[in-house]
Amino acid sequence: MSFFITWFYQPFFNLLIAFYVLLERIPNVPADMGLAVIFLTLVIRILMLPLSIASTRSRDERHKIEEAILEIKKSSTSPYLAKTKIKKIMGTNRRVVISEAINFVIQVAIFFILYRIFTTGIEGEDFDLIYPFMPEVNLPFNLIFLGKFDLSHPNWILNLTQSLTILAVEILSLIDTPYPVSRSEFVRYIIILPVASFFLFMFLPAGKKLFVIATLWFSFFFILSSVLTRWFSNMFEKIDRQSVKKIDEIVVAGEKSPEIE
Repeated sequence: MSFFITWFYQPFFNLLIAFYVLLERIPNVPADMGLAVIFLTLVIRILMLPLSIASTRSRDERHKIEEAILEIKKSSTSPYLAKTKIKKIMGTNRRVVISEAINFVIQVAIFFILYRIFTTGIEGEDFDLIYPFMPEVNLPFNLIFLGKFDLSHPNWILNLTQSLTILAVEILSLIDTPYPVSRSEFVRYIIILPVASFFLFMFLPAGKKLFVIATLWFSFFFILSSVLTRWFSNMFEKIDRQSVKKIDEIVVAGEKSPEIE
């Protein structure tokens, strides 16, 4: 636990405090822990961007692994033989498995970091973890985001915003996927996931929800950039094909026309 606090929790806790102090020093800008949380979210997501890009690139490989495992489960009559074949597939695709495992571990670590920040950290119990070189912090923190939302208590408006943002991200993800979407997947991601998230997170502090919302919006624009990149790429490829076709037609027409003396 001391290793986790020293090398993971304490740096992010101090970074959050640094953003708060920076906002406090800007003229005519009230110090707002909610804005500091958003800035911290951007830093974390940027640090995780290589993993996000790697995850996107390995999407095809993951899909092939899932299809192969599903086929083994359907066709195999022996549970032991099926388990052996699945282990072999996972062993030959270690890069994808390791990438997914690292991503999962990071997500879990971030969850515990944020949980501690919004349950004990900004309430005052972790002030002894502030680095000595940090500028002086005016206490208590302003935990009222935009003058309306108390980050230390649940808030149904932010909870609803979180569920709607999840819905937007999942819709865009289904648009971005090159694979056909089954009816069960549509129901699970478009209906069940947003509704379940509303009830599962309704009692969490609003600060944690604000982090989730900011993370989801980062993911939304990341996926949107992928969709737009693919759309423009397909559009330019279509234009190139049409241009090549027209050039070929002009060349063929020129070869067939009688020579002019």
